[in-house]
Amino acid sequence: MSVAYLQTPLGIACVEGDAEGIQVVSIKEGELPPAQPIPEELTPAIHQLSDYFNGQRTSFDLRLNPQGTDFQKRVWEELRKVPFGRTVSYLELSRRLGDEKAIRAVAAANGKNPVWLIIPCHRIIGTDGSLTGYAGGLWRKKWLIEFEKGGLQGSLF
Repeated sequence: MSVAYLQTPLGIACVEGDAEGIQVVSIKEGELPPAQPIPEELTPAIHQLSDYFNGQRTSFDLRLNPQGTDFQKRVWEELRKVPFGRTVSYLELSRRLGDEKAIRAVAAANGKNPVWLIIPCHRIIGTDGSLTGYAGGLWRKKWLIEFEKGGLQGSLF
């Protein structure tokens, strides 16, 4: 498994993957590790993430290979359909998956999303509009939603 890092306004993005696709994108605090060549199979991901944070990209075109249960993968695939700049509720996401009673399972799968940002779990909010739950911290979720709605233009770096 290859690894590459990118400094973002929200911390250090760590991208992990191989020829089969991106398996993990996580966000971390701290300092960027010493410069290493970006592995060829991760170059598109690093470029697309950079473009996103520079306001030049609203969607990702990458081969993904997240590891999870079949149900989790269904949830993550549905997350990818939520457009840039939009949010939907956990209840709406459950309905889109065919079972609004599965809201807790859908929320749990959303929380286990291993591909931060590219699978946009930050676009899922509470039915009342609240920013509930986010593995990367609610401040990052708020930042991403505001950024995608145009509220942070000109204040990226």
